Amino acid sequence: MDVEVKNDQSNTQLKDHEVKELIRRSQEGDQEARDLIIQKNMRLVWSVVQRFLNRGYEPDDLFQIGSIGLLKSVDKFDLSYDVRFSTYAVPMIIGEIQRFIRDDGTVKVSRSLKELGNKIRRARDELSKTMGKVPTVAEIASYLDIAPEDVVLAQEAVRAPSSIHETVYENDGDPITLLDQIADNTETKWFDKIVLKDAIRDLDERERLIVYLRYYKDQTQSEVADRLGISQVQVSRLEKKILQQMKDKMNQI
Repeated sequence: MDVEVKNDQSNTQLKDHEVKELIRRSQEGDQEARDLIIQKNMRLVWSVVQRFLNRGYEPDDLFQIGSIGLLKSVDKFDLSYDVRFSTYAVPMIIGEIQRFIRDDGTVKVSRSLKELGNKIRRARDELSKTMGKVPTVAEIASYLDIAPEDVVLAQEAVRAPSSIHETVYENDGDPITLLDQIADNTETKWFDKIVLKDAIRDLDERERLIVYLRYYKDQTQSEVADRLGISQVQVSRLEKKILQQMKDKMNQI
C-alpha cells in the first residue's frame, strides 16, 4: 500500500452500518470497497502509530505495518457481532506493530541521531584542520554547542557493529573470534548476565555511558573524563556511586 494515502484530506466519516457494508463487500472480494475502507481508516492507523514513535523506526514504516493489521482486521471481522469495527481493529493494528518490533533484531538508530553523528564527523574534520590535532569530545561539544555525552552517544550509535565471528587476534595461527571471548554456557553466568543487565537498566543515561566506557571499552577514568568534559575526580565519584547502586540492586534479586 502506498503510504501517500495518509495525506488524504477527506473528513467524511462513515456510519457504522456503512463500514460494515464495505467490510462485507471486501470479504466477498470487492477491491474497491477494500481500498475505500482502508482510506477512511487511515487516521485510526496513525493514532496507533503515535504510540510507537521514538523507538528508532520511521513513522512511515510503522504506518505500513499498521495498515497490514488493519487489512487483517477487515478480513477477520465477524459481521454477526454487534461491535464497532474500530473497537476490533485497534488491538489488531497494535499487535501487528508490536510483533514487527519484537521480531526485528536489527539495531535501530533514529534519523536524528544519525544526523547528529554526521554533523559531529564534519565538525571533527574541520577542527582537526584548524587545530592541527584530533579534537576531544569536549572541544567538539563546545564547537557544536551540545552536551559532551550527546557527542559520545551519537558517535557510538553510528559506529558499525562488530560481527561475533570477527577475528580479535590469532593464537599460534588459530583465530580467536569475538564469539570465543564471550561464549559461556554455564547457567550461573547466564543468570549473572541477566541480573547485571537489569541493574544497568535502572541507571540514568550518563551513568550507563560511564559503565559502558569504563567496563566495556576499558577506558581509564581520565579518558572518560576527557570524553565527557568533566574532571577525573567527578568520574571517580560517579563510578563509586554507580557501582554501589548496582550492587544494592543485584543484592535484592
